[in-house]
Amino acid sequence: MHLRTRGLSPSSGIVVIFLAGLGLLASLVLPGCMKVGPDYKPPKTEVPAAWQQSTDPALARREADLTKWWTVFNDPQLTVLIKRAHTGNLDFKVAVARVKEARAQLGVVLGAELPSVNVPASAVRQQTSENDLAGAGITGNNISLGLEASWEIDLFGRVRRSVEAAQADFQASQEDRAGVMVSLYSQVAQTYLVVRTLQARISATSENIESQKGVLKLTQSRFKWGLATDLDVSQAQTVLGSSQAQLPPLKSDLNQSLNTLALLLGLSPGSLDPELTRPRPIPVPPLRVAVGVPADLMRQRPDIRRTERQLAAASARIGVATADLYPRFSLIGSLGTAATTGGNLFNGGSTVFSIGPSMSWNIFAGGSIRSQIKVEDARTEQALLTYEKTVLSALKEVEDSMVAFQQEKLRQKALKKTVTASRRALKLAVRLYKEGLQDFQRVLDAQRNLFDYDNQLAASRGQAAINLVNIYTALGGGWDPVAKRETPPNNALEAASR
Repeated sequence: MHLRTRGLSPSSGIVVIFLAGLGLLASLVLPGCMKVGPDYKPPKTEVPAAWQQSTDPALARREADLTKWWTVFNDPQLTVLIKRAHTGNLDFKVAVARVKEARAQLGVVLGAELPSVNVPASAVRQQTSENDLAGAGITGNNISLGLEASWEIDLFGRVRRSVEAAQADFQASQEDRAGVMVSLYSQVAQTYLVVRTLQARISATSENIESQKGVLKLTQSRFKWGLATDLDVSQAQTVLGSSQAQLPPLKSDLNQSLNTLALLLGLSPGSLDPELTRPRPIPVPPLRVAVGVPADLMRQRPDIRRTERQLAAASARIGVATADLYPRFSLIGSLGTAATTGGNLFNGGSTVFSIGPSMSWNIFAGGSIRSQIKVEDARTEQALLTYEKTVLSALKEVEDSMVAFQQEKLRQKALKKTVTASRRALKLAVRLYKEGLQDFQRVLDAQRNLFDYDNQLAASRGQAAINLVNIYTALGGGWDPVAKRETPPNNALEAASR
């Protein structure tokens, strides 16, 4: 509804009549307004009844409490880091600002539902031409003050469909913020686990180096007494040097991981070194993990919820484009005063006003309107396909993370046995070497094997924990999807006040 009112009247009665007529017309017209374009219905996507990997007893089908999934590791340090990331991470702050932007943009669109009021005023001196048709050549003053208003009668729902699209965009921005939160918590947990894993590998490497130093000392002593060869000493030194060469890259990776973790918390590099430099055990995953059922993804994954809202917005924009096929009706009016001198400006004879409906209809646009409708149709189709792909990708991510978690557990079990056997083999090889019953090559092989498998076991423990984080991330954990959400503003004044 377009209402254009020009002016401030000296007579309050005219103003009252003007506004009353406007309200009466609105009350008669608006209840019968229709909305062109499709009415949105959320898509129905079929998902499996259960996960393919749910036969594993470690993966329970009961509903998972994913809101604070990191607490399953029973690591207070990890919990503290995630809380600090929530308040300090810059990417999350950007996502929060985007929600504010979407809310404000919704307020802009909601403003089209209200009358637009303007107060023009001018004071000019002018002269007309002596050579035009009138030929008056008059010089004089023109002073005016008024009120103009316009109100579009949303007869075919163009404005209301625009509001629907903006509301869906606002809701999508909230889901995007939740998605950033899920990703942030996952990155913090994974980086923290990498820190603890690297510390474990450094510790294992250092222990092996000390063991190899002992073997080198033994070999040098035996060489001194003619019980070993120079080759034995050189080979022992080679194995020790190779192991020592592994420490600098591990320490470099640890330093970089600490800096990455600091960045995730919005801190400068090195800020977390004092509290994380001291090694602590790698957090151990629980024996059983609740993973729920695939249908839970529809409400839990922020990316699925975001693409569904984007689909709703695209559908509403079809109606916006379709409304351009129909005429636009407006209620316009002007109310004001005009005179040649300021003293006469507020005299009753200086009052001017006009009120009435208007219509504009673009009956020929070279096919551009129908083409725009096709554009919005195609965009809606793309949004639907994106939604379906997002659902399938989510299912794949969960299944992949479950497989990785299961297989890493089996690998870790085998590595534990291998490390135990390697330690025993090294002890036996050294003893037999001392007794002269075995050559030094067996000792070297046992040292290399123990060093390699010790590192692999430490890395596997960390990877198993990381794979559990990947499961929770794929399930959409890290926020409460049933908690009260911020509802879209219903009018421009509400949007402006938030």
